[in-house]
Amino acid sequence: MTRERQALSVLIVSTLAFTVCFTVWMMFGVIGIPIKKTLGLNATEFGLLAATPVLTGSLVRVPLGMWTDKFGGRIVMLVLLLLCIVPVYLISRATQYWQYLVLGLFVGLAGGSFSVGTPYVARWFPKDRQGLAMGIYGAGNSG
Repeated sequence: MTRERQALSVLIVSTLAFTVCFTVWMMFGVIGIPIKKTLGLNATEFGLLAATPVLTGSLVRVPLGMWTDKFGGRIVMLVLLLLCIVPVYLISRATQYWQYLVLGLFVGLAGGSFSVGTPYVARWFPKDRQGLAMGIYGAGNSG
């Protein structure tokens, strides 16, 4: 496989992984509505529930970026995706507010995926094509 094909493959797979991560990261904004109704949450409790993954995601971006520099984006993204599987599954089993909050902290790890994929994808492209590659990768937040 040529370097250009490898770069395209990295871009496509990384963008798909980022889309999945972004969807997981923001899911409490959507599933939080029926959770709010079921648990009878007030506006503050719902706001905290929706904000918890966002907070975690913002806090892990720097360490994830450093690990990406050290271990490579493919490994860090794979570990990140694997770490999110269990909390996503457990959300379907949660019944109490505190459980959703704790799981939200772990689901928030997916929010750090942007700092993993950005340097990883950029390294595969020459400087004159990095802007396009980053734009395509960034479109993964449409999840």
